[in-house]
Amino acid sequence: MTEYLTDTNILIYHTKGSQFATDFIDNLITQQAFNISILTKIEFLGWNKHTPDGFEKCRQLIELANIYPVNEDVAEKAIDLRRRTNLKLADAVIASTAILNGFMLATRNVDDYKTVKDLGIFNPFK
Repeated sequence: MTEYLTDTNILIYHTKGSQFATDFIDNLITQQAFNISILTKIEFLGWNKHTPDGFEKCRQLIELANIYPVNEDVAEKAIDLRRRTNLKLADAVIASTAILNGFMLATRNVDDYKTVKDLGIFNPFK
């Protein structure tokens, strides 16, 4: 079974009612394989336009995830990726987390990661 690290944009599409994103996340939760980076938690919950009810629903969703921290290995890999590519900091950390844990990255923003040669990418919308 392929394991995925879910990018922030998939969670955003889920909260906006995308059936593709919801089905994908529901399947991961059922398999206890809903994996995210701590950066995804920060990006998703740190959005400043959440309503109180929306924020609480998003927090409950995040509580179902396996959250991967930034450790020294992830930091070093992210540094390497930032030096070799034009990735933004959060994307470099998310990509590094996926690579070092053997996950395929589930994202709709495929173009954001196209310069990362050793990263498997899956777009659940295709």
